[in-house]
Amino acid sequence: MGGPESPPNPPAKTMTPEAIFKRLADKFGAETVFDFHADPKKDRDPWFQVAPWEIEPICEHLRSDPELAFDYLECITGVDYPDDKKIVVVYHVYSYTRKHRVVLKAFLDREDPAMPTLVNVWSVANWQERECFDLLGVLFEGHPDLRRLLMPDDWEGHPLRKDFEEKEDYHGIPTVRPNPIDLYKITLPGKEGAKA
Repeated sequence: MGGPESPPNPPAKTMTPEAIFKRLADKFGAETVFDFHADPKKDRDPWFQVAPWEIEPICEHLRSDPELAFDYLECITGVDYPDDKKIVVVYHVYSYTRKHRVVLKAFLDREDPAMPTLVNVWSVANWQERECFDLLGVLFEGHPDLRRLLMPDDWEGHPLRKDFEEKEDYHGIPTVRPNPIDLYKITLPGKEGAKA
């Protein structure tokens, strides 16, 4: 009595990081998406570079292309490489629909680390970019509320930079604390110099 049954939906296809890299390089060009790394001896996760000022359209495509469907920005981190005069911003993105993951890296000039925000692509980028700004000094242009997240507003410097030197005090509050183990060294009565 009824018509033919519709076929079941095919299962979502998971893509390898290399296949995702090739797909993006074909679409955006080798000067925008490049330098794929997948050596298990050196790299915990396969990754590739993206041109920092092209990050927003690349990530918009990662999110909106139904075969990629990257609906979740897992985290944004940053790494300081003072010898190379670079700060690298690292993006881990994941697709719940397709069950695949990829890592993108943007290499920035350490003296002027700036790139576009991704808040318009994934709203969770808001606080993650603020943390990267606070701890490494990366300026995310277009961010709606780029201010410190962990450190006080008037804190000087960025604590995750490898040349950061903490001052001895902050508004009269010491920043150096005694080693707690030293606090527990007790001299035994009647035995000068002997520690418990």
